[in-house]
Amino acid sequence: MAQKRPGMYRGDRRRKEDQRKAKQDAKRARKAERRESGTSGPEIEAAGTNGQGSKEFVWFSPSKARTLTTTTAATPTIEGVDDWTLVSDPRLNPDA
Repeated sequence: MAQKRPGMYRGDRRRKEDQRKAKQDAKRARKAERRESGTSGPEIEAAGTNGQGSKEFVWFSPSKARTLTTTTAATPTIEGVDDWTLVSDPRLNPDA
């Protein structure tokens, strides 16, 4: 004899669909409000304030699969690692 699942009934599917539609409508309303006011969303603003200073150079070593952040443009001198590649140069992107 097959048993019914207690949480699954016909109204449950309808309720979930209504919740999904309400969420989409709220999302559209927020998007329209941002478009009208000219502001950006929180995910865009948070990306700009990642705490990294504007004078930090990021170096990558493929042999060690390691990154290193320095405040000078000079190649890092670490024993055993001599294949540093400059990944991020703040002089090329002064707005960051």
